[in-house]
Amino acid sequence: MEILKNLTEIRGASSDESRVKEFVLEYVKSNCSLWAVQPEIIEGEGFQDCVILVFGNPTTAIYAHMDSIGFSVGYGKDLIKIGGPRTIDGIQLVGSDSHGEIETELMVIEDEDGSKVLQYVLDREIDRGTILTFKPDFRETDEYVQSPYLDNRLGMWNALKVAQTLENGAIVFSTYEEHGGNSVGFCANYLLRNHGVQQALVSDITWVTHGVVHGGGVAISMRDSWLPRRVYLNRIIELAKKSGIQFQLEVESAGGSDGTSLQKSDLPISWCFIGAPEDNVHTPDEKVYKFDIMTMVELYSYLMKHL
Repeated sequence: MEILKNLTEIRGASSDESRVKEFVLEYVKSNCSLWAVQPEIIEGEGFQDCVILVFGNPTTAIYAHMDSIGFSVGYGKDLIKIGGPRTIDGIQLVGSDSHGEIETELMVIEDEDGSKVLQYVLDREIDRGTILTFKPDFRETDEYVQSPYLDNRLGMWNALKVAQTLENGAIVFSTYEEHGGNSVGFCANYLLRNHGVQQALVSDITWVTHGVVHGGGVAISMRDSWLPRRVYLNRIIELAKKSGIQFQLEVESAGGSDGTSLQKSDLPISWCFIGAPEDNVHTPDEKVYKFDIMTMVELYSYLMKHL
């Protein structure tokens, strides 16, 4: 869990993923000699802050977004959402500007008409445009982990765990997922043109709901706002049943992921979202049970061998 803790502490809101990218590159280069297959690392010019790892002869790619939600400093003390963070009065925020490191908190001001204004509380003005993110606060027990940004640093952690034994496949560490999507299209296009990859698994974190619970195993999403291709989805569910790994099925009417960007692209990519469920979504107190994390790693490893 130490790697996960380190990941959750990196500031990397949408549009500002470069530090997360550098962590991934350093981790891969330092550890891949111990993996079953040493991947080709694709990054740099033409890929913005994304990283693609190619193992052997891939047929399926794992997509794990690196960015998080947060806030931009606007005019005066106003804050503007990046993605969809929960706006709870008193949330601790951190960042840095030309004057140095920042620790502040969120203040929610509600007008008479019910509209809300978001501001920070600090005895100086923060540079306009500065990005603020939740203050790191990683907690771990025998049963669960709780922290800001398990969405999606846990999805990244899962991908890095699967990488240790992956023989054939690709992993894409993508950007901008929390704020409209951006990079999945050109990464998928690269893998399609150069390796013929037309299958994707989205390594992200889903929600605890009345139908998806803590301790029920990793969730295979049959749909959110978008619909994965049914033939591909059915194949994944059948493989999951054969694996003997505990899982649960999710059917939701809202939400999206890197799978959204794949479906909206003009590329013939079949995708499916598979992830552990968390409570307290988009807050500093996101909570995921370790059993569900374990089944997530196990199912991804199994699927990458059999798809």
